[in-house]
Amino acid sequence: MLPPAYCAHAAIKQTQLRVCMGVTRTLAHAEFADLVGPHIDHVYGVAMRISGDRTEAEDVVQDTLLRAYRGLGTLRDRERVRFWLTKIVYSAWRDRHRHEADHERDISIDDAQFSLFDTLVEEDPLPYSDRLHMDFLELFDDERLCDALARLRPAYRTALVLAYVYGFKAREIAELTSTPMGTVLARLNRGRRQLERGLWDYATERGLLRKGARA
Repeated sequence: MLPPAYCAHAAIKQTQLRVCMGVTRTLAHAEFADLVGPHIDHVYGVAMRISGDRTEAEDVVQDTLLRAYRGLGTLRDRERVRFWLTKIVYSAWRDRHRHEADHERDISIDDAQFSLFDTLVEEDPLPYSDRLHMDFLELFDDERLCDALARLRPAYRTALVLAYVYGFKAREIAELTSTPMGTVLARLNRGRRQLERGLWDYATERGLLRKGARA
């Protein structure tokens, strides 16, 4: 659903990469730095996208590096370093928000019943289009998509980021987040509907669609 370039502006800058690598070098020997170093941009990207806040993301990265170093012995398959680090990032971020309620079912009836495809067909804001979904999504640049994603419930945002930005399957997301498969599937479904509703509202409020389209 989300384009490959989604949230590209959240990628870590080269200066930040060097800083993170410097932290890694001071924490461990060359072997650890060589193992984790190539994935620093991925670590920062995941932290940034699930937190939606640059300052918090940087703190999560620091915590992730410390946890990875201390828990290096738990890495049993060095072919899955990125997966292992992603799980640590999520754990580090989640621990910072344990006191917050998830409100898993706090979704409006309108959002729960909203279908972007059905709405596009009914409102017909893109006449002559034979690929409504894609033409609609192309109205949004990376910044607009990121803003919409940041407004979602954290649990929904995390599931969508892991699935559509990083390509993890539902069973992998369940493992990464220590969450039952059924819960992951529910989060993906609810998250998609909330995101689609948010994008539709944004487009209609800002006149991105043809005049007369209704929310």
